[in-house]
Amino acid sequence: MANNLVNRLMVNGKSLKVALVCDWLTGIGGAERVLLELHKMFPEAPIYTSQYNPKKIDWFNEADVRTSWLQKLPVSLKKFLPVLRFWYFWRLDLSEYDLVISETGAEAKAIKFGSSTTHICVCNAPTHYYWSRYDDYMKHPGFGPLDPLARLGLRLLAGPLRRWDKKAAQRPTHLVAISTHIQTEIQKYYGRESAVIHPPVDIERFQLTATSHELPAKRGFATAGRQTPYKRIDLAVAACTELELPLTVIGDGPEHAKLVKMAGPTITFVTSATDEQVAQHFASANAFIFPGLDDFGIVAVEALAAGTPVIAYQAGGVLDYLVDGETGAFFSKQSSRSLMQALHNFNPTKYDSEKIKQHAQKFSAEQFRNNFEKLIK
Repeated sequence: MANNLVNRLMVNGKSLKVALVCDWLTGIGGAERVLLELHKMFPEAPIYTSQYNPKKIDWFNEADVRTSWLQKLPVSLKKFLPVLRFWYFWRLDLSEYDLVISETGAEAKAIKFGSSTTHICVCNAPTHYYWSRYDDYMKHPGFGPLDPLARLGLRLLAGPLRRWDKKAAQRPTHLVAISTHIQTEIQKYYGRESAVIHPPVDIERFQLTATSHELPAKRGFATAGRQTPYKRIDLAVAACTELELPLTVIGDGPEHAKLVKMAGPTITFVTSATDEQVAQHFASANAFIFPGLDDFGIVAVEALAAGTPVIAYQAGGVLDYLVDGETGAFFSKQSSRSLMQALHNFNPTKYDSEKIKQHAQKFSAEQFRNNFEKLIK
């Protein structure tokens, strides 16, 4: 399909010369899953990035990954490098290509290109640490003992870097938002219109596991994700502890020790689980709790793909896929008290697992590719 797409898109009788760009490839997350689908669409396109760690993400071992001079620096310094990444991407000239697709939540949108090049930027979010989550980063920079130094640096550099970031966001020919929430953020911070194409979710992995294995009877609740402050997993732990409800917390992160300390006896932590085990945890839960404000929230759609309703904070990307009373339920305030009320009112018997799975199909990888192909044409 990917090669056929390239061949169908012609410029002056020749197939498009395509390049992909991303901020970094040093781990696995939602951004990397979007890039993987773009790579499947354009397997011959080189991938330009600041740093690449194939030991942490092996999806692109067969791809033509082209790194910057930043590759010579330790990947552990990634958080310290936004100014240097600005410098690299701002000077990266991809004028030789007909089509450049950047996939970014930071600096990669700044690349240079010629008048005959179309640059489509998939914007995961306006750069968090300058805009919507600036206050969160000031409270929790994530640098451990170096947090005071990080706060000082962010405070001093935020002004000029915001101006640079907004200027960089004017460069792409077209902007794509991953949710209507991010579409609003792009308009607010960058003053630009954007199309919405939801990110791809590996629907089949969760549906096949849920139907091809004998699962225990549905019991309790589940939540998952990197345990960082803005994910607000602490709300799920606090609410289920107070109500003495079973909760399985899947994942790890800098907040893990804090969560374990505050958890009661009904809370179970799973720090290491295979893809299959994660899908089984989702499918066997009465509901998946999604307490954070996320740009989109792929993990919540994965729970829907397993046929499990989602109880979510009523804000952010979740508004694009959660239908109150049909695929889940909302709580209106980002507090344990508000979540406790939603849990108290939740009735798992009113939800149809098969209808929830069907709803999740709207966010499949195939749907992403179809939508993106239409945009490119």
